[in-house]
Amino acid sequence: MTQIPAANLPGGGSMPLLGFGTWQITGSECYDAVRTALDVGYRHLDTAHVYRNEEEVGRALADSGVPRDEVFVTTKVPPGAKDPRKTLDESLTKLRTDRLDLWLIHWTEGESAHEDLWGVLLEAQKAGQARDVGVSNYSPDQIDRLVDATGQQPAVNQIEWAPTLFDAELARWHEQRGIVLEGYSALKNTNLDDPVLREIADAHGVTPAQVLLRWHLDHGFVAIPKSVTPERIEANFAVTGFSLDEDELHRIDGLASDG
Repeated sequence: MTQIPAANLPGGGSMPLLGFGTWQITGSECYDAVRTALDVGYRHLDTAHVYRNEEEVGRALADSGVPRDEVFVTTKVPPGAKDPRKTLDESLTKLRTDRLDLWLIHWTEGESAHEDLWGVLLEAQKAGQARDVGVSNYSPDQIDRLVDATGQQPAVNQIEWAPTLFDAELARWHEQRGIVLEGYSALKNTNLDDPVLREIADAHGVTPAQVLLRWHLDHGFVAIPKSVTPERIEANFAVTGFSLDEDELHRIDGLASDG
């Protein structure tokens, strides 16, 4: 089995830095994609209540033959959920599991940090329904407000992230706080024909997309690429046979200012 680096979370979980994203994939297409991802070797699945695919993700995991304890499963609750505890119960049922590895608040509305909802997540963690809890699309200020209200910070913050969006200060803030930075939409936000990526890819005998994903891993960021194409799902996972040196990482970081 290909060894993917992982981040240790405060609740005791180990979060692979490369996961399989399922946003905008539904029905049989989602089931097939998740089965392919698990067959390839992914052991980290990311979904959400509003994706309307938790049932397919759960069925694919159950049918895959991969033991549940070997797969890191994340789902998210929308901030507008009328009964977040009921939403959690529905997610657990659809995912065919009695515990999430990570439960996130999916986004914020206005200036609210949703301290009350954060309290519900912390209660679920205490009850053993979520090993770790976190947030998505939160700013440092909003995270600070959660900590001020409850004394506990998120284990993970999932945000839109790519070399073109790279912010060294924001990355450093997460690292200093011990909060794992999980990025989404990296491929969407990156020009894979960029000369820097192409040159580095050629030097390693890989594709620019593989360089992009390796950039996440070598920085300690989490990447959750999504695809419904078996060949691409496999290629996105094949990023352990090389690593980027400091100069290459720095050049890729520079795509933020070049853009």
